[in-house]
Amino acid sequence: MAGVFLASPALLSQLWLFVAPGLYAREKRYAIPFVAFSTLFFVAGGLFSHFIAFQALWNFFASLETDLVTFTPRIAPMFSLYMRMLLAFGVVFQMPTLAFFLARMGLITPRFLIRNFKYAVLIIFILAAALTASPDPVNQLIMAGPMLALYGLSILIAWVFGTANDKED
Repeated sequence: MAGVFLASPALLSQLWLFVAPGLYAREKRYAIPFVAFSTLFFVAGGLFSHFIAFQALWNFFASLETDLVTFTPRIAPMFSLYMRMLLAFGVVFQMPTLAFFLARMGLITPRFLIRNFKYAVLIIFILAAALTASPDPVNQLIMAGPMLALYGLSILIAWVFGTANDKED
């Protein structure tokens, strides 16, 4: 995993060198905000996963220990769970980046996001239940809470960075 992180700048630069010739100048202008937003939000998701979500999950599993059951985690499954959570939160935290580009292209509006808020809440809680490794509601809320906050941030981003026609709606 460390190798992927260390090699990622070289891999991304090669990807950019492959994609850039096929883009118009206006499309290339969006590359810098895309890389900056993606990196910032992925790191924020990873930090949230490491310091908050995984700690809560670990505490939940440890709380199941009784006189008859001893909490003895194995490294490989726990590391696998840790990496899945890290990647899941990294991807989930990309929601504002996605909203930025969809709003800039005129595919979503703040009004659309607000109007469909109840459906977004339902989908967010279903995703949180599916992505969380434990059945307890606390860990599901730890995943759904940031997703709801990021949805709100996405509405704000769509309002600020949307096209001029979207703001008149």
